Amino acid sequence: MNKKHSLGLWSQNLYGMGEFFGGGAFVIINTFFTVFLTDAIGVSAALAGTIPLIGKIWDAVTDPMMGNITDRTTSKLGAKRFYMLIGSFASALTFLLMWLPIRSSSTAVLYIFYALMYCLFSTGFTVLMVPYNGLLPDMIDDYTTRAKFSNVRMIWSTLGAMVCGVVPTLIIKDQKDPSLYLECGLIFAVLFLITSLVTFFGTWEKQKPPVKTKMSEGFAEAIAVFRSRSFRIFVGIYLTGQCGMDFVTGMAVYYVNNVLGGNSQNHYMTFLLAALVISQLIGMLIWGPVMTKTSKRTTILIGAPIRIIATLLLFPFSHAGGSIVPVLILSMLIGIGNAATLTSIFAIMADMADVDELITSISRPGTVSGMATFCRKCSSGASGAMVGLLLSAVGYKGKLAAQSASTIAGIRIIFIVAPVILCIALFYFGYIFPMKQKEFNVVKKEIARHKGLEQSPTTEEEKKICEKVTGMSYDKLWDPANAKLSK
Repeated sequence: MNKKHSLGLWSQNLYGMGEFFGGGAFVIINTFFTVFLTDAIGVSAALAGTIPLIGKIWDAVTDPMMGNITDRTTSKLGAKRFYMLIGSFASALTFLLMWLPIRSSSTAVLYIFYALMYCLFSTGFTVLMVPYNGLLPDMIDDYTTRAKFSNVRMIWSTLGAMVCGVVPTLIIKDQKDPSLYLECGLIFAVLFLITSLVTFFGTWEKQKPPVKTKMSEGFAEAIAVFRSRSFRIFVGIYLTGQCGMDFVTGMAVYYVNNVLGGNSQNHYMTFLLAALVISQLIGMLIWGPVMTKTSKRTTILIGAPIRIIATLLLFPFSHAGGSIVPVLILSMLIGIGNAATLTSIFAIMADMADVDELITSISRPGTVSGMATFCRKCSSGASGAMVGLLLSAVGYKGKLAAQSASTIAGIRIIFIVAPVILCIALFYFGYIFPMKQKEFNVVKKEIARHKGLEQSPTTEEEKKICEKVTGMSYDKLWDPANAKLSK
């Protein structure tokens, strides 16, 4: 028997605090890991950029597997919360290991070591975040309440991004000193552990029977999540929205140091990241109520154009010797626009398991969140690899005291153009996304009918809505065979 739980602001914050790690860890990694490898360890930019990609290829195995393991587990703690407890410790420890400085004259040794450390971290992160991403559907059924919990989660994500974006710039004052990266890694490993454990103790999970299919079928079943039209479009929203910011954070150090002529004395890097994350926090407070009163796609359609315009306006101010003020103002607009995207993404993710259940008749939020997490990690790895390759293409060399004029011009173009292209794609995916509250209510009503909790017959309009959100004919829904790739 599932007991009643408070759905107020306190519970929302206990749930959302887990995203401090999710929102913060990759800000540090995207901003500093490539710099750590190129400037402190001496790995070439092209090679350094491929290490996150190696980690994401490994995620092709671990993320879908973790989702399937979660759906097949029973525990008095709740299957997802059980793995969150394990993942809290595993992910914090492996995050610290990423920043261990080793000395070797062999590029191969350095490359293999840091690729392995990245894969270990990625595995620990998977054990924590795949269950966490699938937890909300097993906590709450209501569309609006889920949106409120997701919005608070994104506020914590932004707080994580704020702290993880600004504090490391105050610690890592010499980007060629590897000990400073390790110090930073230790501080944040402890913070990540504490916030993850708070979420574990502050959440709950409905008990339900585990999925009973074989683990050997798990990967094919995970891929079958893409049968859902809503999920495919959601992945487009997720990847383009997040990758746009990956390029901003991944290129930020190079942009500030080389294009704006920043250094540790004028604190340009600290100011830029502070402007991004503080404005993002303000944006969360603005967009959360907008989303709950309109729809989860509305904020995307507003936020993407803000990001595009503000990013393009950076062009005339992106040069050494100019005032930093216009860059900071435009960065704040980018942060506000990004907040609109983040507000929607995780609120939408919570609804994707319901659409999947409509297609397969199986409740498997772990599998759905596992595939979403996998796609996000792949995109993050691809972004990191692309940053490294583009830097190499424009001639960047980490050990040089000053880069050439053509390299500086190339960095300027990468920092501005790549996010704009991705935000244009984000707007398109947001425009075609088929689920608002009306569609969600129909999906939940249809699930209730299937479970015998709703006696009214399905209307023709409701059938069309089911077909729109799933991308499948109504008579092909509720088939367990849809959970198999080979159907």
